[in-house]
Amino acid sequence: MWTVFAIWFFSSLFIHLFAPSLNTIKILGFPLGFYMAAQGSLIIFVVTLFWFARKQNAIDEEFGVAED
Repeated sequence: MWTVFAIWFFSSLFIHLFAPSLNTIKILGFPLGFYMAAQGSLIIFVVTLFWFARKQNAIDEEFGVAED
């Protein structure tokens, strides 16, 4: 849980703090800071959710409370 919280905190705060300094780099015509803030953090959130669900299912199976 703390690992997921740390990943969430990093991707929601630090990426957005450093986004303006990355705006000098362009990717497909968009500033890199905008891309990382708008797309990168969302991708990290979705991947983190799937990873957390998988780990939670493993814990549930370990203790015999898994859903069928």
